[in-house]
Amino acid sequence: MATIRNIVLVHGGFVDGSGWQGVHEHLTADGYRVAVVQNPTQSLAGDVAATHQILDSLDGPAVLVGHSYGGVVITEAGNHPNVAALAYITAFAPDKGESVSSLIADPPPGAPVPPILPPRDGFLFLDRDKFAASFAADVPEKLAAFMADSQVPWGVEALEGAVSEPAWPTKPSWYLVAADDRMIPPPAQRAMSERAGATVSETPGSHAVYVSRPAVVAAVIAQAAQGVDRQA
Repeated sequence: MATIRNIVLVHGGFVDGSGWQGVHEHLTADGYRVAVVQNPTQSLAGDVAATHQILDSLDGPAVLVGHSYGGVVITEAGNHPNVAALAYITAFAPDKGESVSSLIADPPPGAPVPPILPPRDGFLFLDRDKFAASFAADVPEKLAAFMADSQVPWGVEALEGAVSEPAWPTKPSWYLVAADDRMIPPPAQRAMSERAGATVSETPGSHAVYVSRPAVVAAVIAQAAQGVDRQA
């Protein structure tokens, strides 16, 4: 297998690909070719198609990276032949037949509950006033406020999109647990990463750790690329 120089970044719900800017800067400075998928987050099938479009254009193997709901997307899209490894950044790592909806259906007692508002016309938003505390508690206040005001509608169809064939049983994976996440409880992150057999790192950080700690996130992605190279 060729040395991995390609990185493909997939964002989650309520946000767009611009949040990856800091991670992009770190990885490109280290010589990686980085593509950011602007997945529409209307349906899982649509987001997998958007990710495949990027993967189809690559000239070699890639690490496919997902944050939050983006973990569902990469779990399905990761079966693409150009994907050499998966990297989950405080993300859902579902098994066959699972979706975000099924994974969050029965939160443990005392776990923080994301402030998702009732659906409007088939789309979900986070309560703007609670966005910073739940999603971006360690992001600078002005930026967290902008993220709250610029939310991307997240389709109920995406929330309920179930994985048909997970990639992690056949592709090596890495997982970054954000220990202060109030959207996906850290115990759930640890359980999913263990089930996937991932190489796990842990850092202090909110759900928006990819914004607040880009160097840490980029280092995990680089570990994935280098880890696959070593295995090869």
